[in-house]
Amino acid sequence: MAILRYPDDARRVEHPDEIVRALRPLGIVYEQWEPTRPVGPDATPETVLEVYAPDIERLKREGGYVTADVIQVKPETPGLEEMLRKFSREHRHDEDEVRFILQGSGVFHIRPEGGAVVAIQVEAGDLLRVPAGTLHWFDLCPDRRIRAIRLFKDASGWVPRYTESGVDRSYQPVCLGPAHVPA
Repeated sequence: MAILRYPDDARRVEHPDEIVRALRPLGIVYEQWEPTRPVGPDATPETVLEVYAPDIERLKREGGYVTADVIQVKPETPGLEEMLRKFSREHRHDEDEVRFILQGSGVFHIRPEGGAVVAIQVEAGDLLRVPAGTLHWFDLCPDRRIRAIRLFKDASGWVPRYTESGVDRSYQPVCLGPAHVPA
């Protein structure tokens, strides 16, 4: 389940309905999918796409997406540090960024025009759609693992357009969970 945080004033929202209501004015879609079609951690991308085909087809119809793939990042991923530097700089895209998280966790920081930064921690079962043009960046949680289905409107995928604002350097990718709960 996602956790929504407002880093500037320390508010935190965890209930899925509250998260949906809080993100709606920003144009961000959040859904929580029940693991009715679980796939093992070693399932091939083709198997993952086959298992989730009904959900993917619904999203394609609703959002005009034409292709889907599976991304998997783990500590041993070649070029991980370079990849993470690309994700963790504030940017926008000319198309939506759609992610359904299968495994692992990370934090999307969203900076609405004229608004405060919002941090959305996503984990397995969370679907997030960040609309085209939305300023954002992404960091992995400390275990440095994530596996997600991505959807695209352009078969070549999206290209980040970096702002070079530097605002992303003012926010830490703090993930909540067992590692952050006092004993």
